[in-house]
Amino acid sequence: MAERFTLPGSLRGFPVHMVGIKGTGMAALAEVLAARGARVSGSDTTEKFYTDEVLRRLSIPFVEGFREENLPPDARLVVHSAAYRRDENPELVAAVRRGIPLLIYPEALGQLSGLSDSSGVSGVHGKSTTTAMCGAIIGEWGLPATVLVGAEVPAFGGRSTLVRGDRFLVAETCEYRRHFLNFRPSRIVITSVEPDHLDYFRDLEDMLSAFEEYGLSLPHRGTLIYCHDDPGAREAASRIGARRTDLAVVPYGRTAPGPLHIAGEQSGEGQSSFSLDGIDARFTLRVPGAHNVLNAAAAIGLCLRIWAAARGEGTPPDLEGMKKALAGFSGSRRRSEIVGEADGVLIIDDYAHHPTAIRKTIEGIVRFYPGRRLVVDFMSHTYSRTRALLGEFGTCFASADLVILHRIYASAREANEAGITGRDLLREVARHHPRAVYFEELRDALPFLASELKQGDIFITMGAGDNWKLGRELLAARGGTG
Repeated sequence: MAERFTLPGSLRGFPVHMVGIKGTGMAALAEVLAARGARVSGSDTTEKFYTDEVLRRLSIPFVEGFREENLPPDARLVVHSAAYRRDENPELVAAVRRGIPLLIYPEALGQLSGLSDSSGVSGVHGKSTTTAMCGAIIGEWGLPATVLVGAEVPAFGGRSTLVRGDRFLVAETCEYRRHFLNFRPSRIVITSVEPDHLDYFRDLEDMLSAFEEYGLSLPHRGTLIYCHDDPGAREAASRIGARRTDLAVVPYGRTAPGPLHIAGEQSGEGQSSFSLDGIDARFTLRVPGAHNVLNAAAAIGLCLRIWAAARGEGTPPDLEGMKKALAGFSGSRRRSEIVGEADGVLIIDDYAHHPTAIRKTIEGIVRFYPGRRLVVDFMSHTYSRTRALLGEFGTCFASADLVILHRIYASAREANEAGITGRDLLREVARHHPRAVYFEELRDALPFLASELKQGDIFITMGAGDNWKLGRELLAARGGTG
């Protein structure tokens, strides 16, 4: 269906039904489609998400529960979450029977990208934050653009979408199952490439081939912006550049040659600051981590290219607006998110679930809040990732003072063929860390945390599981503020 269907140039009055509309990406796509004039309806489970309220505020109708009668009689397109099968979900079965085109989310986003001057932000780590930073800058500049992030962003009014026009589109694009190959970019950012999603990719080489194919999809004289500090991103960019000499291949980072070289970096006492060689400005961030300085450099590089496309190559960029946007950037949900403070304990939540991201996030928080004890609660996600990267998981918590671990958060897309457990992870971490403890279930850790955490500590929940609930429960139990 995806190859035969093309979104019309004008979406005004175009009826679209969305199955699984409460998902972060799906709700964001629903907002964009509605903003462009489409008549959007949707369905999902009865489980409540933050997107319930978002959809209601946007007056996008949806029903709970999946039934054939939910599918509007005049629907001309059905977009669905990949979690639902076309031969099982009653609404999708009905759509197939009626001959209505069906697209999964990345296919629909790809179709949408063909209607704008589009930029895709990709990478194993950092793509959500980089895209959100782009949104903050673009919003401050007032450019006619739409920005889609794979996480809730406070600066976007608690949504994951910024809609300021449709001339430009900036979107987080995901490598899983090569989904980003549906996207039609004029510009691409690659933040990092290393082994991940090992239930699909065979190894690093397999991942590199996906990023290489994505880069080669750029149009003539397109732009590739990549992190020179990351070996995988550097290798991908080298391969792409060798085959496409027409592309502008732009490095950024601490080791990068050229105008996006990070210089004069300082961090501590709740903020970071840095300069870029080719820009006459000093930037300040109030989100922790050296990795976020890299994300900001990527966002700056991409936004400058979009500014030139919008205002003309010779028009000086609004650097003051860019500085203001980054200084005011408060992150996105589950990306070093400040949950609150209770009895002098600062509670943070972060989505980092790959050893590299975990290590960088922890080291960044330690530098950002010098002198404070750091307690990390981690829940590993997927058996395949835990098994394949077990050695790296063992060493990535080195900068934490105390590590708490739990059962592995399973994914519906895989079976535990190797029989790996959270206790296997504990044994590996305990080989390298003097204080690592284990609680199979999340709530079992609450009494320990109540007695262990002291004034001045930082408690951070990390991972792609549901241990984020611990921080909220702890905050509520201690009568803290969020």
